[in-house]
Amino acid sequence: MKLRLMSTVAVAAMALGAGPALAANAPGVTDTEIKIGNTNPYSGPASSYGTIGKSISACWDSINAGGGVNGRKIKWISYDDGYSPPKTKEQIRKLIERDEVAFTFQTLGTPTNSAVHKYMNKKKVPHLFVATGATKWGQPSKFPWTIGWQPNYQTVGAIFGNYILQNHPNAKVAIINQNDDYGKDYVIGMKQEMGDKFDKLVVKQETYEVTDPTIDSQIVGLANSGADVFVNISIPKFAAQAIKKMAAIGWKPVHLLNDVAASIKSTYTPAGLENSKGIISVDFYKDPNDPEWKDDAETKAWHAFMDKYYPDGDKANKFNAYGWAVCHTMKAVLEQAGDNLSRENIMKEAANLKQVHVPMLLPGMAVDTSPTDFYPLEQMQMMRFDGSRNVRFGPLISAETE
Repeated sequence: MKLRLMSTVAVAAMALGAGPALAANAPGVTDTEIKIGNTNPYSGPASSYGTIGKSISACWDSINAGGGVNGRKIKWISYDDGYSPPKTKEQIRKLIERDEVAFTFQTLGTPTNSAVHKYMNKKKVPHLFVATGATKWGQPSKFPWTIGWQPNYQTVGAIFGNYILQNHPNAKVAIINQNDDYGKDYVIGMKQEMGDKFDKLVVKQETYEVTDPTIDSQIVGLANSGADVFVNISIPKFAAQAIKKMAAIGWKPVHLLNDVAASIKSTYTPAGLENSKGIISVDFYKDPNDPEWKDDAETKAWHAFMDKYYPDGDKANKFNAYGWAVCHTMKAVLEQAGDNLSRENIMKEAANLKQVHVPMLLPGMAVDTSPTDFYPLEQMQMMRFDGSRNVRFGPLISAETE
C-alpha cells in the first residue's frame, strides 16, 4: 500500500465510444429495456443505508424521463435483504434465475456480497460496483465478474495509519472493528502503513458482531486501556452508540471514524452533534448540504433532482448524493456499451472506464478502471467535523493497492 498526495486540479472526462454488437444481448435486455437487479438493507441493523437504493431508483427514473440510455429504459428491481447474508443469497437467486436481470448493481454490504461472490462469478453475471469497499472486490484474475466502486477500506486504513504516525507518533491507540471482512480490511491497511509500529502503538483492540444490540461494554474496555487515539471502524448504528457512550463516560481521545459511518445525518445527529465534534474521517464525494458547495452546479442539479424525483428523500442525508454519483457511473458504462449489451461486453466496459467524470465526486477525482484494475476510485481527502459540518483539509490522497 503506497500513499500518494494528489493535486485537486479537476480531471477532464474522456470521450466514450460504443463497441460493435458482437454477441447476443444479456437476459433482461430488449430493444426498449434493460433490467437491473439490486439488494439493499431497507430493514435491519444497516437500514440507514436503505436510502441509497431509493436514491438510485429515483436516479433511474430521472434518466428514463430523459429517454433512458441509448434508447432503452431502465427497469430497476431492488429487494430488501435486511443485511442478512442468507437473505441476500435468496434474493440474488431470485433476481438472476426468476427475474432474469441483465446484471446486479450496487448490492450493499461486505458480508452480504461475500455470500454471493462465488455464485455471481460461477454464473458469469456482472456483479457491478458493489456498495462495499472491501479490497477483495478488486481481484479480476480470480473473480472477473465482480468490481467495486468506492475507495477500498485498506486505503482508508492506510490513511489513518499514516495520520497517526505523522501527527501522534507516541500515541496509545485503541481500535474497534466489525468482526468480518469489512472491519478487518481497515485494520489490514493500518498494519501495512504502520509496519512494526502498529504493535507498539495499539494498546487495545475490540470487535463487535453486527447482531450485537450494543457495543457499550467494548467502548468502556477501550477507554480503560488509557488510549488517547481511537480508531472506530463501524457502521452508523454502532458508530453512534460509540460516540454517545464515549461522551457518557468522559473519554475524549483523538477520534478517527471510518468513512462509511462519517455521516452527519445517520451518525452524528443521533449521537449528538456536540458529542461528535472533532471526529476525523475521510471522504470522496461532496456533501450537498455543506455551504462549500452552495454555488456548485452539480450540487444544484442534485437538489433539483431530489425535488422532482425523490421528494420524500431526505436532502440532509448525504447518502442520497452517493446514490446519484454511483448511478451515473453505471449510466456511463451502459452508454459506452452501446447496443452490445451482452453480459461479457457490459463487464468489459465496466473495466474500461478512462478518467470518467461523474457528478458529486470531489474536485480532481474521476472514475478509472482497466482489465487489471478493478478499483474505480482510489482517492480520498481528510475531513474534521466542527459540530455542524465536515471541514476538508489537506490534499487528495491516493493509495495504490498492490
